[in-house]
Amino acid sequence: MRVWLVCLPLALMAQWPAEIFEQGEPTPQGELDRLVFAQWQRLGIRPARLCSDAVFVRRAYLDVLGKLPEPDEVERFLGDSSPDRRRRLIDRLLEREEFADYWAMKWSDLLRVKAEFPINLWPQAAQAYYRWIRASLRENKPYDQFARELLTASGSNFRDPPVNFYRAVQNREPRGIAQAVALTFMGARADKWPAEQWDGLAAFFCCVGFKPTREWKEEIVYFDRTKLRAGQTARLPDGTQVRLTGEQDPRALFAAWLVAPGNPWFARNISNRVWSWLLGRGIIHEPDDIRPDNPPSHPELLAYLERELVAARYNLKHLFRLILNSHTYQLSALPRDHRPQAAEHFAFYPLRRLEAEVLADALCAITGTSERYVSPIPEPFTVMPEGQTAVTLPDGSITSPFLELFGRPPRDTGLESERSNRVTAAQRLHLLNSSHIHQKLQNSPRLRMLLRNSKGLQQVVNNLYLLILSRYPTQQELQAIISHSRSGVPAREAIQDLAWVLINTSEFLYRH
Repeated sequence: MRVWLVCLPLALMAQWPAEIFEQGEPTPQGELDRLVFAQWQRLGIRPARLCSDAVFVRRAYLDVLGKLPEPDEVERFLGDSSPDRRRRLIDRLLEREEFADYWAMKWSDLLRVKAEFPINLWPQAAQAYYRWIRASLRENKPYDQFARELLTASGSNFRDPPVNFYRAVQNREPRGIAQAVALTFMGARADKWPAEQWDGLAAFFCCVGFKPTREWKEEIVYFDRTKLRAGQTARLPDGTQVRLTGEQDPRALFAAWLVAPGNPWFARNISNRVWSWLLGRGIIHEPDDIRPDNPPSHPELLAYLERELVAARYNLKHLFRLILNSHTYQLSALPRDHRPQAAEHFAFYPLRRLEAEVLADALCAITGTSERYVSPIPEPFTVMPEGQTAVTLPDGSITSPFLELFGRPPRDTGLESERSNRVTAAQRLHLLNSSHIHQKLQNSPRLRMLLRNSKGLQQVVNNLYLLILSRYPTQQELQAIISHSRSGVPAREAIQDLAWVLINTSEFLYRH
């Protein structure tokens, strides 16, 4: 790659004008904002300005759909002068098919959708489980119904997909199942509880039975009454003791308690998770480590989100709308208060590197190329068809060297911390020097088409910026590129080099 192109982003990054990223002062848009703004005022925190429209359209697509907007989508949004353009964009994104794709990936991490070791769902069951999760999100199934179906499911792992919740654990003993239940639906780590509390919860899962069939790898999950001891009791996490009889599956008793509107764990956990997914940090942080000695940074805000979710009959998209339409979410990533308190109280949007799958799909979309995804363990050996996106991979065992390098989670535990979005030297070197990226750019049908359909250098540069950074170049950037283009570099090489420069900028690699 040309030396001038390596230096160009370094020279410009320190000079990006604030107007690219910022647009006016935030004002409360509803009760959510009023609660957050009041906290800032009490603590003397100065929030960031609002993000610009160019930043918002990119952020919304990445946070809601897990993909970059197409250039024409960016242009339409930036050309819309209506005051409610952001709200209408949010509504459109929440109804798109890609919403179910992206959030099925997120839930597959938490629910450990993985065919091979150490989860061992096996391919057919992993595929069925994934399809059920995606279909539930696509139809916007109420979250209490989603949880109840997982907790009370019985039947074949191939024909009754929710039963795979009980198979997707490394320890199928009652304690191991209870640990997965507490982590997933209560955001709590049962292994840190007192032994009697953990055992009390485990008793609700003492009768989960597993038996094989004559079909290869099929397994039946069922209520095995023979495991129930006479006079056996279980204890709910709130301390209530429940007598177990053979008349009703104990799992149903626990599920009824869990999803009840007044439950202190259920709505709190998912409200905190959704906030964390969109804002990069939980109101209780970490989002799956809820305990008495880890209090929320803003109790009133979390309580408000819980109430809203219950009042909306556990409609998770209602939470998404509340958060995405708030000025708290729409703040710039450029802080005006650099104290740790500002990050803890959401006074600016946090920079986060794109997830491995999102980054892989973005590189393929920019270049018009594809990736090869395989499961290297022959149970059976799996090769996904050409054009498969990483976000829609249905099984954690199906992967690629790129996904492994960029921190895709192994899906072994269901912990949020399994996914690593930290930038490493190896990742930087891969984007800068690898033959993988070089070949994508060199053989890119999309870049060739962009060059063929553009009239003049300025239009080429504009289109490339829209494609990769979801914004127009500044005048300074455009002039720098034009002045260096006079060096006699062939147009095809120049556009490949500029694309290479842009995908190596922090502006591309991070949500901002």
